[in-house]
Amino acid sequence: MKNIAIIGSGSWGVALAIHLSKLGNNIKIWSYMEEEKDLINNEHKCKFLPDVVLPENIICYTSFKEVIEEADCILHVTPSKVTRDVVKQYKYFVGDKPVIICTKGFEKESLKTLDEVVLEEMPNAKIGVLSGPSHAEEVSIGSHTLLVCASKYPEITKQMQDLFMCDTMRIYTSTDVKGVELGGALKNIIAFCAGVTYGIGMGDNAFAALITRGLSEIARLGIQLGGRKETFYGLSGLGDLIVTCMSDHSRNRKAGVLIGQGKSIEETKKEVGMVIESIDNIEVAYQLGKKYNIDIPIINTVYKVIYENLDPKEALKTLMNRAKKEED
Repeated sequence: MKNIAIIGSGSWGVALAIHLSKLGNNIKIWSYMEEEKDLINNEHKCKFLPDVVLPENIICYTSFKEVIEEADCILHVTPSKVTRDVVKQYKYFVGDKPVIICTKGFEKESLKTLDEVVLEEMPNAKIGVLSGPSHAEEVSIGSHTLLVCASKYPEITKQMQDLFMCDTMRIYTSTDVKGVELGGALKNIIAFCAGVTYGIGMGDNAFAALITRGLSEIARLGIQLGGRKETFYGLSGLGDLIVTCMSDHSRNRKAGVLIGQGKSIEETKKEVGMVIESIDNIEVAYQLGKKYNIDIPIINTVYKVIYENLDPKEALKTLMNRAKKEED
């Protein structure tokens, strides 16, 4: 039995809490909202997972000290855009506890990956990254799931295997922190694009082509940023890409569908009702592509859809009429 601190009371943080609590661990969740804390503690519910009843050994607090002080490890599960601000507040309580980044995204302002953000704030922290094809809705009800944990510290990846693994959860290990993190962040962009293809009425042919060529762009950009090619064809790359592009659980895919149907960004955000990481990720990936002169036509085109009001059908026409080339 371990004491686990989970920083973030959204759907993924709560799903991980449910899984780990069922394995006999004591779980403390940090939330920045009193109403979410009260809902978890008093009604054993999460507003983002309305059909699930939380085990009673999950307790929520709004105090970092209360959540972290006696923990054996910390799972960081906040939206990427608030990661630095949140880490700044809790870093004084971390000590030598491992910090596992379970968020998928970038810091928009600096174009940095989240491991870079955390290490800037806590240079001596022992960092791991947990990623892979996983919807909170399925993990919360015990659906079979495979994930990958990456760290330069082998004791951390072993600890995560020991902590998470059971009949319904399998954890692989990796030393490619950058690749595992980038696969999880960049696939959200292609999932958004997959939603757009459905929103404008494209068929399975276009969908399959988008995943294939999208993966090529993910790998191309990811390798430039320090990831290993094989990682992008594993669980945190291809695996997460497939599940996020295909599933109705995916908020990124849903957002793309709404944009394809003609909704504005503000209308889309309101209808989805949760953080849509892909929208910020698109801008970051576009800027990184420009910085390193990487050929990422799908990402560049969807950037124009979001930030330059390019019509999605015109965007498709632009992609289809690019110059002839060999497959790469």
